[in-house]
Amino acid sequence: MHISSFYPVLMVDDVAASARFYRDVLGFETTFEADWYVSLRVDGGELAVLDRRHETIPEGFRVPVAGLLLNVEVDDAEAEHARLVGELRLVERLPLRDEDFGQRHFIVEAPGGVLLDVIEPIEPSAEFAAAYA
Repeated sequence: MHISSFYPVLMVDDVAASARFYRDVLGFETTFEADWYVSLRVDGGELAVLDRRHETIPEGFRVPVAGLLLNVEVDDAEAEHARLVGELRLVERLPLRDEDFGQRHFIVEAPGGVLLDVIEPIEPSAEFAAAYA
């Protein structure tokens, strides 16, 4: 199989609010927009937002997003923490911290039941350094 693109599609109740969050807070640009589906792009990735009740979703699967964590890599997690949690007052679900496995990160709540893990890669501890390819 040759994959030409791969991206998550978030099934949400409020497409407009979710799309607005990814545009306004994370800097995504809209590449397609309808009332039931929005396709977004940013350097390094793509994301789509879909009304979970849309007819293209099979019956029995029209449920809101649950248990989804999106990773967003940044140059300065501390600065983004100050912006997202301090200025924009997003709900913080995991405070800013350094992990031995090579991340400085924090987790905030995004619209539609999504968690956003904002990550700055840092040097891993010697214990974890060998695990990297």
